[in-house]
Amino acid sequence: MIIDTHCHLDHKDFFDDIELVLDEAKKNGIEKIIIPGADPIDIKRAVMLCEKHEQLFFSVGVHPYEIEKFSINILKEYAFHDKCVAIGECGLDYFRLPKEHDEKERVKKHQKGVFIEHIEFAKSVNLPLIVHIRDANEESKNILLEYNAKTVGGVLHCFNADSNLLYALKDSFYFGIGGVLTFKNAKKLVEILPHIPLDRLLFETDAPYLTPEPFRGRRNEPKFTKLVLEKASSLLNMDSLTLEQITTKNSYNLFKKL
Repeated sequence: MIIDTHCHLDHKDFFDDIELVLDEAKKNGIEKIIIPGADPIDIKRAVMLCEKHEQLFFSVGVHPYEIEKFSINILKEYAFHDKCVAIGECGLDYFRLPKEHDEKERVKKHQKGVFIEHIEFAKSVNLPLIVHIRDANEESKNILLEYNAKTVGGVLHCFNADSNLLYALKDSFYFGIGGVLTFKNAKKLVEILPHIPLDRLLFETDAPYLTPEPFRGRRNEPKFTKLVLEKASSLLNMDSLTLEQITTKNSYNLFKKL
């Protein structure tokens, strides 16, 4: 069994053929899939899909790009659903900040505040975090440590190969590896992969984004989690079935409601 721990099946790119996508995933050994909360507008579709399909689960959260839509009530409404396995995705993303200084600082402050609210709520309901970090490694690490996110743990989704994040958080967080591992320019991730403890490794697609080679450029799908697993197995010089068993166990250890 392979578990895709981060797949946006509520995205419009899957509206027309979701049943086929799920069938293809199962044929490729992907038995369970987690739909991460990103945009509050999409959460109802994610819940509907999870209630219809046994193999689907979801998390509730608001992506840093969507924080203007954030309300703590969104977390409260869905966190206690039987199929809600985590809080997130949440975090910091400074890749597209405004250029004007005051506005840039306002957005950064707002992102931090919303991130902290996610952490505190996750602690209150004892659910793990799904954390999104882009161009904000040090500040994200400091917030996770300062607000004691280690008590619930979680996953650094689409792990960006930052060694400081790895060594500061590897005792309580997992590290999500996706299609980026197969890219030619993923040298940093390839180099750090062997340093990630095997019992802290998870696989994901982030579909419909970040499609692995040799299908880069087309829509990503959960069935391609198998390609990430095979690439990691090759780089780690491990039998793919062994790595599959380890990472599946990791998924169950983190997301206890799976």
